Amino acid sequence: MERFNLEVDDLVVVDSETRNARQVAKKRKWREIEALKEKYRLQKELESIDLAYAGDSDLDF
Repeated sequence: MERFNLEVDDLVVVDSETRNARQVAKKRKWREIEALKEKYRLQKELESIDLAYAGDSDLDF
């Protein structure tokens, strides 16, 4: 079995701000996805309630 000699200079330190920014961006993306899903769910619900609903309303989300 081979052994690896890792020196302190070879270790990569991940900046916590970069990691936190990535996590925030990921959460924001999921919030946007969930908002779009909710919008489409609401449109389908409105179409099922009102048969004359065409989906062309000025609903701003």
